[in-house]
Amino acid sequence: MDGVASHKLHSDTMAASLEEGGGGGVVLRRCSRQREARARRRNLHLYSGITIMSASWKQLSLQILLLLVSCRHINTKTPGPTPPPLIPIDQLPTDVRSVALKGESHTEKVELLNPVNLALECTWIGNKDKLANITGLWRKDGEEVKNSNQTVPMENDQYNLKRVFSIVNEEDLGSYTCEFGSKAKIDFVLAAPQIGEVRDKPIVSYVGDFAVITCKMEETKPEPSTWYWYKANGTDKEQIIAAEEPLRYEIKNEERNTKLVVSSLVEADGGLYFCGAVYAISTSMSNVELKVISIHEPLKPFVAIVIEVIILVAIILLYEKSQSKKNSTAAENGTTEQTNTLTQGESNGPGESSSMRQRKV
Repeated sequence: MDGVASHKLHSDTMAASLEEGGGGGVVLRRCSRQREARARRRNLHLYSGITIMSASWKQLSLQILLLLVSCRHINTKTPGPTPPPLIPIDQLPTDVRSVALKGESHTEKVELLNPVNLALECTWIGNKDKLANITGLWRKDGEEVKNSNQTVPMENDQYNLKRVFSIVNEEDLGSYTCEFGSKAKIDFVLAAPQIGEVRDKPIVSYVGDFAVITCKMEETKPEPSTWYWYKANGTDKEQIIAAEEPLRYEIKNEERNTKLVVSSLVEADGGLYFCGAVYAISTSMSNVELKVISIHEPLKPFVAIVIEVIILVAIILLYEKSQSKKNSTAAENGTTEQTNTLTQGESNGPGESSSMRQRKV
């Protein structure tokens, strides 16, 4: 920029001097103006190049920033099972479950495999008051279902309450209750088939060894579409993908049972493991606890017992030694007394014999 300014100043100076010189100065002034215009064009191209380069760097920086922001929102956790595609409610199959109640309450368990339009029918025949009408309503997980409150008339000495619920995903499962005033109710508990075999005691294995964790669905239950394994991570569950760590995990899925093999155990592998039987409507879960201990851990009770035995034997020996010392002291005292008695007898012996002889005479 300084060179351009000095060049412009030099050109202006020459132009001014040539103007004073007459007609030839006109040509020189024209040449000077042309040089000045060319310089301005060069400067303009230079500035434009700088501006274009700056804009390019801005665009590149913006793209990099957008890429970094998008990467931050990538979920690094392994996704769980893919939910089934949604089916229009009017195309869902219909299933009917009905219960007749004579007492005051009843609980009916309903296992579902697929989305369904479920018609729940309640019949109460245990009303002793024989009221002509009674108030009926429905609840979902304790909350009253909107627009479900109605008047139920008595027909053939019984009350009937019916409603259709669209069960399309896991959130629709739960407890559905029909209530006849405050006198009677029927609970329908909707769930996927549950894993019945639950292990109460933990699996124990050693550091460096391997552990086999199993889950099994009962033979009377429907076969799940597949199985998944998870490990508790705080309050969350992290899915185990055996293909990502083949040296650490192996999953063996069969029809109604699954096995998870964990190799090269470390203490951090201990914790809760969840198996999931996948059905179209939901995933049924069960958990098993794994404890990983060091090889020296089982020796601790044995060492404690040995130490207790040694202490007990030492106490017994000390006691016997003290008793033996007391007995020897007592024996020594008894021997001394006996010796003293015999000594006294010997000293008195001749006198007694003389007196006895004198009495005989």
